[in-house]
Amino acid sequence: MRPVPAVLILLGVMLTAALGVWQYQRAQMRLARQAQIEQAEHAPVVALGAQTYAMDDVTHRRVRVTGRFLRNRVVYLDNRPRNELPGFYVVMALQVSPDHVVLVNRGWLPRDLRDRTSIMPYATPAGDVTIEGIAAPDPSRAFELGHGGSAAGMSIRQNLDVADYARETSLPLQPFVIMQTNDTGDHLLRDWPAPATGADRNYGYMAQWFGMSLILALLGLRLAYRRGRRMATATDDFKRA
Repeated sequence: MRPVPAVLILLGVMLTAALGVWQYQRAQMRLARQAQIEQAEHAPVVALGAQTYAMDDVTHRRVRVTGRFLRNRVVYLDNRPRNELPGFYVVMALQVSPDHVVLVNRGWLPRDLRDRTSIMPYATPAGDVTIEGIAAPDPSRAFELGHGGSAAGMSIRQNLDVADYARETSLPLQPFVIMQTNDTGDHLLRDWPAPATGADRNYGYMAQWFGMSLILALLGLRLAYRRGRRMATATDDFKRA
């Protein structure tokens, strides 16, 4: 094999093999993160009081809090289908104390098929209510082109960022959202999907890169073999001459 093609093939083998190892490491990181999430979800329940909590203190932990729903501070997250039916997630602010408010994703509400902007009736507990759930960084995130569908002031939005909503409403919000799991008689549905690790995708990419590395290595060996055969044939011809 000539030096230049040999070097290019060797570099290709090294690069694709390195990318395969990188994808394997990313898969391991995702699995480790998933194990941490599962460990947090099975840890003792955190009883939230009238104090500010850091995200790292409660994220993915089971929490319990008592407060009063602010009915005028509600956002409906659109395009959240369930069993192929269109619907919303109902995200409402819960007043824990005068200086502490937390957003609660209360659950899924079907959409009125006759009018997209019409909100089906649902019950909101009056007075103090105890909410149990899982603390999450955001109430749910869907794919969105631009941010026009999540503009401030809209009651129906595509996504909701906690920090942006705190600035919009001047509410003293905690930096997380509670994905409610207990039943408060509101008839909302709360079968939250388990978070996907994405490790399977990394394993797929890993297999592709390693496959390309193997193909390049076999190609290099084949070219080297053919080059060796040609050189041997040329040597035999020279001797016979």
